[in-house]
Amino acid sequence: MTKLTLGSHPFLLGFDQLERLVERTAKSGNDGYPPYNIEQKGENAYRITLAVAGFAEEDLSITVEDRQLMVRGRQAEEDHERMFLHRGIAARQFQRSFVLAEGVEVAGAAMEHGLLHVDLARVVPDKVVQNIEIKTGGKSNV
Repeated sequence: MTKLTLGSHPFLLGFDQLERLVERTAKSGNDGYPPYNIEQKGENAYRITLAVAGFAEEDLSITVEDRQLMVRGRQAEEDHERMFLHRGIAARQFQRSFVLAEGVEVAGAAMEHGLLHVDLARVVPDKVVQNIEIKTGGKSNV
């Protein structure tokens, strides 16, 4: 018995990358810190908001690699002279990842009141219909 995968179905040509993205997303195993929201701001606009209280802009980094948005936070070394009687504000480093769909790009990021906003935009191609020229002689350009 053969395992039917998304990339092996004859009508889904080129979707093998989608299967890898689904596997990668399932393996990411985010632990819930920091908490975040995802909002739709328009037909082709989204915003991810992360609660990053206690982190300064220089403590955060945002990168996109292979359609994966990575938000990392690492605070500078603490002042050892401070003595906490209770410490309820998390100060640990974090890494939060989001898989972006084809055509979704980061439009910008901003900090406001302890929240990090990452704005995303879907780039809509100008041409939706494409005409393909048929060559004579049975040879394609591939």
